[in-house]
Formats: sequence, C-alpha cells, structure tokens
Amino acid sequence: MSNIVDSLYNIRLLDDLARKKTFIHIIHPLIKLLTTIVYVAVLVSFERHEVSALLPFVFYPVFILSFAEIPVVPILKRVLLIEPLIIGIGILNPLFDNYSVVFGDIVVSRGWLTFLSIFIKCSLAVTVSILLVATTGMDKLALALRMLKIPRILVLQLLLTYRYIWLLIEEALRMMQAYSLRAPGRKGVKINDLGSFLGQMLLRAFDRAQRIYQAMSLRGFTGEYNAGDISKIRFRDFVYFAAWSLFFIIARIYNIAVLIGALLTGVGR
Repeated sequence: MSNIVDSLYNIRLLDDLARKKTFIHIIHPLIKLLTTIVYVAVLVSFERHEVSALLPFVFYPVFILSFAEIPVVPILKRVLLIEPLIIGIGILNPLFDNYSVVFGDIVVSRGWLTFLSIFIKCSLAVTVSILLVATTGMDKLALALRMLKIPRILVLQLLLTYRYIWLLIEEALRMMQAYSLRAPGRKGVKINDLGSFLGQMLLRAFDRAQRIYQAMSLRGFTGEYNAGDISKIRFRDFVYFAAWSLFFIIARIYNIAVLIGALLTGVGR
C-alpha cells in the first residue's frame, strides 16, 4: 500500500512544484513551451555519432533546476524510470556499427558513440519535458498548447488522461485498504484474487469518472477545458526565449566543449 501512496504523492508533486513563484515559474507558459521545443529540436538535430557537442545542453536543465528551486532527486527518479527504455533503444548499436574510431591512443567502436549520443539526447529531452511540467503545470501547459492552435480534442485528452491517473491510483489505494483490512498481515494481493481485484478497480474508476463528468456537465462543461485567464507575454518573456534560442543555435553551430577544452589546454594556440 505504501507504494501506491508514494505513487500518488509523486504524481501530485509536479503540480505542487508548479505552484511556486520563482523567476522560472512566472515566465509565460507559451514561452517555456516554445523554448523546450527549440531545445529538443536542436538537440535531436545533431549527428548520431556526436557526443562532446551535446555537453553544453546540460546547462539548460541545470539552470531550470537551480533558479526554479526544483529538488533534484524527484526529477532524477522520474528520468531513471525511462532509462531502461532508452538503453534498450541504443544498446544494439555497438553490435551493428563496429567501425573503430581513434581518439589519441584510445580506440572506440563507433557504435558505442552512437549509443552514448542517443542516451544523452533522450535523457536530456525527458528531463526538460519533466521540468516543463514541474515549472508550468498541466493546466497552463494546456492553455499554451491551445495558443499554438493544437486541436482542442487532443489537449482535452491529454488533460483528462493526466487527471485519470490520479483517479485510478486513488481507487487502487481505497481497494488496497479494504483488502488489507480483510486479510491482515498479508503483503500484496493473492494471485487468485488479482483478476477480480483489477476488474473491480477498473469498474470503480469508470464509475467515479462518470460521476465526475456528470458534475462537470452540470457546471457548464461543453468540451472546452477552461483553466482560467493566462497572462500576456511580456518583454522579459521574449528576452528569455531569444537568449536561450540564441544559446542553443550557437551550441549547435560551434562545439563549445571542444573550444573550451582548447582554450584551457592551449592546444589551439
């Protein structure tokens, strides 16, 4: 049961973090969304063997974590949940691309460079996406998507799916409490009871979702999710977007890591 409580807490943590009033939080949601899109677009545009040029892009999520006062551990845990999938995507590259690349006295398979590049790109993209939700909130993010003329049905589906996760976990928590009272001392659900347990949980979640929809309809819900008015885009928002976009473009054109290394070691002199 503690795992279910932890899951419910972890989901709501992002919404709690989004309620802060730091410098990053007050940036217009559309600007933060566009900045994230530019970041991911530039990130994935690198060649599949590129590794060192990706390192400067670590600065953006570190900047968000620092100035938005976001705890590192909860974000890291969420990123680690995706890492097995990322590793599964790129782990076969060393087998299919075994061409050797020489770095000084070190010989490395080009497949490992491809794997490392995929790993860094995906990890950074997932991290900034989580930080976007943690500093904006799903409601404001939905408004930003509507400002980009994303179809209403897609935005509504995204929001309701996000809220339905809460609903499903809350119903699972209630059923686990009831089950534990009827089977004291037992850890988890018996295999024989698992099918009935999951079926009942799904039916209860559907029933509660129906009641919520009826309540929304009585309050005038017509298919448009209204999360309130959104503030106007200010000059500081344009500066934020322009500054980061310029940094991303420069980091895409020039290998900043190599330039800094050459500057520190004096190789380029």
